[in-house]
Amino acid sequence: MSRQLTAHLPRSARVLDVGCGQGTQVLRLARAGHHVTGLDSSPALLDDLGRALDAEPDDVRARVRVVQDDARNLASFAESFDVVLCHGVLMYFADPEPLLDDLVRLVAPDGVLSLLVRNGDALAMRPGLRGDWAAARQAFESESYDNRIGVTARADRLDDLTASLADRRMRVRAWYGVRVFTDTAADEAAVPGEPELQALLACEERAGATDPYRRVAALTHVIAGQAPSTRASSAGSTLPPDTIATPDPNFA
Repeated sequence: MSRQLTAHLPRSARVLDVGCGQGTQVLRLARAGHHVTGLDSSPALLDDLGRALDAEPDDVRARVRVVQDDARNLASFAESFDVVLCHGVLMYFADPEPLLDDLVRLVAPDGVLSLLVRNGDALAMRPGLRGDWAAARQAFESESYDNRIGVTARADRLDDLTASLADRRMRVRAWYGVRVFTDTAADEAAVPGEPELQALLACEERAGATDPYRRVAALTHVIAGQAPSTRASSAGSTLPPDTIATPDPNFA
């Protein structure tokens, strides 16, 4: 997913990571020269991020701001950002529309919104691949699922999310699948050796940008920006869901 995102980042961007957790993206982006604000409501996860920051060089630490707050309080942010990330968060909101409103408002003109959601078009894949046929049959008709830690969460269908963004004058520039081949890997599975890991990542990256594989991924990664009509013209449209951009996983 990081490589997918990198292909759409401007240089030295101002980034807001909503639900940053222990700071995986915060640290990666700050190391790359971006100025990153990480927001999360969990003191424990932000403590983890703080300890990781302590081990970073001074220039990286200087590019990071950490805010402990709830994503529901984004209205308190008066500034805008070149890049707004919201990865693995929308699924925990029964009604994601207010959060989407805030996320879109915080994207600067010509900025980028990056969303990572549970793929509502493929909820039957995980239980089916595990041989849990009762759960798979139920998932065909469901819009929710039980995640790896037993929490019931919500999924988003790509077409619905694309339409919701279009209602906010945001256009999907590219979308990808995440965890096409690895969704059923055990949480305690050891990380493979470097040659196998690189082969795995190459396969996941290619599948995540290619139909039909990306359509059955566990997660959907959407990159959106302002529709042309909000910048220069009076007529704008969303990209069709089949738009493919060549690219340069969380408890979901």
